[in-house]
Amino acid sequence: EADLRSAVASKQFHLVFQPLINAKNQKLVGFEALIRWNHPKRGFVPPNVFIPVAEETGLMAAIGEWVIDEACRATATWPEPITVALNISPKQIILPNLPNVVSEALARHKVPGNRIELEVTEGVFLGDNGSTLDVLKRLRALGVGIALDDFGTGYSSIGYLNKAVFHKLKIDGSFVREAGSRPENVAIIQSIVQLAKSFRMSITAEGVETAEDFERMRDLGCDTIQGYLFGKPLPYERANQMVMGLGAKRMAG
Repeated sequence: EADLRSAVASKQFHLVFQPLINAKNQKLVGFEALIRWNHPKRGFVPPNVFIPVAEETGLMAAIGEWVIDEACRATATWPEPITVALNISPKQIILPNLPNVVSEALARHKVPGNRIELEVTEGVFLGDNGSTLDVLKRLRALGVGIALDDFGTGYSSIGYLNKAVFHKLKIDGSFVREAGSRPENVAIIQSIVQLAKSFRMSITAEGVETAEDFERMRDLGCDTIQGYLFGKPLPYERANQMVMGLGAKRMAG
């Protein structure tokens, strides 16, 4: 915990950016921004190790504000069609000032709301008394996109989708990777795509690692592709090179 507090104070975090690719033309359309921590003595500390500690100790708000600001800073340097998505934890989404934090970051970096996308998992609704939905609606009012991440892996309820706050569903990579060997996964993906279309949402397939994965997800109706086939999470400089090239050919990462 002490290390994490000093990491917040001394800015030991940085963002990496994983490409998001249009399934139809294989052009770059955006990135998902992911936080990384290089500890001065321990080296790389995985997010699944430090994020739970940050949530337990109340540091998630400060880290989350930094991520939002850095994501907006990066977005401001890229041309209009490029969007940046970032994850919002259940501990962040219950903070009533989150829409203000996002609004101020957008204004500070002169970024329109529709160029930022916030990803939440179904877990944010567990035990919710309505405040989460209120925060999501206030975020949507800023023009910010709201994506439901890892759809189908948790407590999937169509009731969430009916709240009209989501503009995108993300299909978890576990379904994508096994779709070639498990017909039931294909059926699940088809159902999710049909559901999304009926709610006028777009669909992103995560975990696309092979050309076969890509072709299958494209043919099943996914709009956007994310995965190592098109690029691992990249430092800002390499993401920027990709934007400047904008042809978005497959990258080994």
